[in-house]
Amino acid sequence: MTPPPITLDHLTLRHGERTVVSNLSGVFAPGSMTALTGDNGAGKTTLLRALAGLHPVAGGRIDRGGLAPADIAMLPQVSELDRTFPITCRDVVALGLAGRVGAFTGIGLAQLRQAEAALAAVGLPNLGNRGIGALSAGQFQRVLFARLMLQDAPVLLLDEPFSAVDTTTAHDLLAILRRWHREGRTIITVLHDLDMVRAHFPDTLCLAGADTVWAPSVWTPREAA
Repeated sequence: MTPPPITLDHLTLRHGERTVVSNLSGVFAPGSMTALTGDNGAGKTTLLRALAGLHPVAGGRIDRGGLAPADIAMLPQVSELDRTFPITCRDVVALGLAGRVGAFTGIGLAQLRQAEAALAAVGLPNLGNRGIGALSAGQFQRVLFARLMLQDAPVLLLDEPFSAVDTTTAHDLLAILRRWHREGRTIITVLHDLDMVRAHFPDTLCLAGADTVWAPSVWTPREAA
C-alpha cells in the first residue's frame, strides 16, 4: 500500500491573478501524515487540488512518482458539495468504486454490499437508503469517509475534514485516519485546529508566503480511547 514519495520542485501556483504558493520545494514521504496549515488565502486548498491534478501548475513541478489518477483520492470541503441532489448515502459511497470498475460500468449487488459495509464501518449502519439531504454535517462527512474507504487509494487528500462536525464524529474520523496511516498510506490534511495538529499529525506544512515552514510537528501522539 505504501506509495512513492510526492516531490514538489520550486512549485508555484496561482489563484486567478494572485500567486498563492511560490517556489515551494519539499517531499511528502511515503506513508507520511501531514497537516497542511496556514491563514485563509494562503493556498492550502489550491495546493491540495494541484496535488490531485485538479489545478494547473504555474511554475516548477509536482513529481507524483508514477502514481495514477486513481491512486490519489480527495475529500473536498463539505461546503463545496451540493447536497440537494437526490442521491442516497449508499450510492454516494458506491461512487468510490468508479475508479476501479469504470465510470460506465454499472454498480452491481456486490458493490452495493461493499458500500453498506463501509457505511457500517463509519458508524452509519442502516442508512444506505437515506438521501444525503437529510443528513447532519457530521453524518455526511462520515458518508464521504466511507466513500474514501471504497476508493482504497494509497494517497489521501482531505480538505478541512473536521469542519462543522461534533466532537464524537471528529474522534471517530481521526481513528480512521490513524488506521489508514498505519496501513502506510500518505495522508495530507488541511487543518486549522493547531491542538489537533500537535496531537495527531507527525508532520506539518505551514503555508505562509516567504515564511513557509515544512517540518515535523511538535507532536504528542494520542491513541483513541
